[in-house]
Amino acid sequence: MLDDFFWRAILGGVGLIIVSGPLGCFVVWKRMSYLGDTMSHSALLGVALGFLLGVNITLGVLMVAISIALLLFLLQKRRELTSDAVLGTLSHASLALGVLVISMISWLQIDLMSYLFGDLLAIGVEDLLWIYGGGAIVLSILFIIWRPLLALTVDRELAQAEGVPVVRVELIFMVLIAVVVALAMKMIGMLLVTALLIIPAVTARQFSNTPERMAAVAVMVGGVSVVAGLNLSMWLNTPTGPSIVVSAVTLFFMSLFTHKK
Repeated sequence: MLDDFFWRAILGGVGLIIVSGPLGCFVVWKRMSYLGDTMSHSALLGVALGFLLGVNITLGVLMVAISIALLLFLLQKRRELTSDAVLGTLSHASLALGVLVISMISWLQIDLMSYLFGDLLAIGVEDLLWIYGGGAIVLSILFIIWRPLLALTVDRELAQAEGVPVVRVELIFMVLIAVVVALAMKMIGMLLVTALLIIPAVTARQFSNTPERMAAVAVMVGGVSVVAGLNLSMWLNTPTGPSIVVSAVTLFFMSLFTHKK
């Protein structure tokens, strides 16, 4: 019989996948995987500030990630700056600041490995509340902006000509990514969050002919990856985050050989 912590891990992982699957599809469609990396790197600064200020770590990561998203949005409006240059600058700046702040609070013992690579088996009831509460808000907002976001993903200029509030929708999308990074950080690790967004979506793309179907298949692939990764972690005594990512990558390569065009 499985222990309670294992069931909490499954519930947490599945809850996260339900949110990250549809968002990951847009990350793949818009070719914005570097955005996920930037947001995940900023999570270290959020962890450091959370410890320094004595606030909830998830809340600290959420605030920093949203701040980075807003700053990124503003800097991308500068014509003299390219998108990849802005992303690279913010990614490394937030990572460096996180390391500096952590070095300043040497009186605290921080298990960086758990934040870098995650520990899904260590989540508690409070974490589940964060995941499902935050996830419900993210999915509700994504449902509202689904059509406008899809329209500007296909053709930004045409969507703008048709009256889609492109700037507002893009900003909301970035904030949603920031929220998912904050929710996923403790479970999958800040270095692996982007993999959870991208790999299930890329795998689902081969079996989907509509955006909605791709989002649903991405959730299914992610769910299987979570369950398989947790069992692999228990069996081999390996970290849960990397085990889940390895399971997702395995499903991706399996799909390449089994899918017939």
